[in-house]
Amino acid sequence: MTRILRLTLLATILATPLAAQETLCGGAGAGGQWIGGSESASDITTASTFGEQMALVLNDNRYVGLFSLSAPTVVRIEAAGRGNGDPILSLLGPDGSEIGNDDDSGGNGASRLEVDLEPGRYCTVVTSFEGAPMTAFVRVGRTDMAALTPGTDDAPDTTDRPAAIADGSCDTAQDLGTLGDAPISLTGSARDVPYARFTLDSATAISITANNPDADPTLEVRDDTGAVIGENDDADGLNSRIDLSAPVPAGTYCIVLGAISDVTLPIDVGVGVYDPAAALAALYARGEAAPPLDGSVAVTDLGALSNRLRKDVQADGNTTWFSLTIDAPGLLLVEALAAGGNGDPWLVLYDDLGRQIAQNDDNGSGTDSLMTARVLPGQYLIGLKQVQDMTGFVRLVLERYIPAP
Repeated sequence: MTRILRLTLLATILATPLAAQETLCGGAGAGGQWIGGSESASDITTASTFGEQMALVLNDNRYVGLFSLSAPTVVRIEAAGRGNGDPILSLLGPDGSEIGNDDDSGGNGASRLEVDLEPGRYCTVVTSFEGAPMTAFVRVGRTDMAALTPGTDDAPDTTDRPAAIADGSCDTAQDLGTLGDAPISLTGSARDVPYARFTLDSATAISITANNPDADPTLEVRDDTGAVIGENDDADGLNSRIDLSAPVPAGTYCIVLGAISDVTLPIDVGVGVYDPAAALAALYARGEAAPPLDGSVAVTDLGALSNRLRKDVQADGNTTWFSLTIDAPGLLLVEALAAGGNGDPWLVLYDDLGRQIAQNDDNGSGTDSLMTARVLPGQYLIGLKQVQDMTGFVRLVLERYIPAP
């Protein structure tokens, strides 16, 4: 949480006036942000540690990070996407010419450049592959500083399967054993245990999980022919989960384990019998479905919203639920503001039948949330949670607007 918070705060700082930035990198630095928070702190030659920021790239926009060098320096520049983000990295020189460009040299879809540069001011430009919305971490440092990405030489290769997995035998993978009533599990990094196998004695609906948000694990499960029958990234925050709710035939299956953030960190991998009630509860906890109003899930009744309501909520990664009543057609505005700016709230709105009306995360350039919806008389449910594994107070603000007669 501390790391995410620090990066989020840095990303909001514009330490150099726009007029000055417009002269950098032949004008490409306009709107850019100093990677260290200010120009003086962004001299990588003399910095005591790397500079790092969170980049939010939406609607074919781009992120521009600025840094300087006071002496010839070998610099490492990296961009690692969150979830399914696939960043493309470009380095521009003081005159705006492109010095380098990279897509996947960081490993696991991340980008990475290592360049020997002369003194000057430089621009790091990050865009998203195919223009998809993306959040990424961008790091600029010397090669003697800690790297953000594993690099292709260190990254586990999960695209080319070993021959034993390709031909369906899976003999080279770590054996978890046969699944019974109790779950089976292992703990290992994506580098050390990129593959594992398990056996089903009879057709069984199963759930497979991979937990460690710092590693940001990815999962695939393959049948005995090598065909992918399930895959996931970020089902539960940065953790992964595959639910195969239809019974899977008896046989031997392979798990392919990856990690987007750090392939060296241990990941808890588990295989268990699919539990429909637990799966439904997990949907409610993630805010992906509206809970029933029968008391089985805690829902705070806010009553009838007459005009404006404000409530402070201690929020974490599990969705907190609220209900409210609207007595006339109008416009509903719901806002979630992290206390002191220290958080990343997420909002969702459902009607009383469980249909999603609105959802928002990261309104505008910040991490607070805002959603608006036209509403009719009836009961509505609001879900609030924090993303990026944050915990803290969030101010929930509700406002209703009624059309003039």
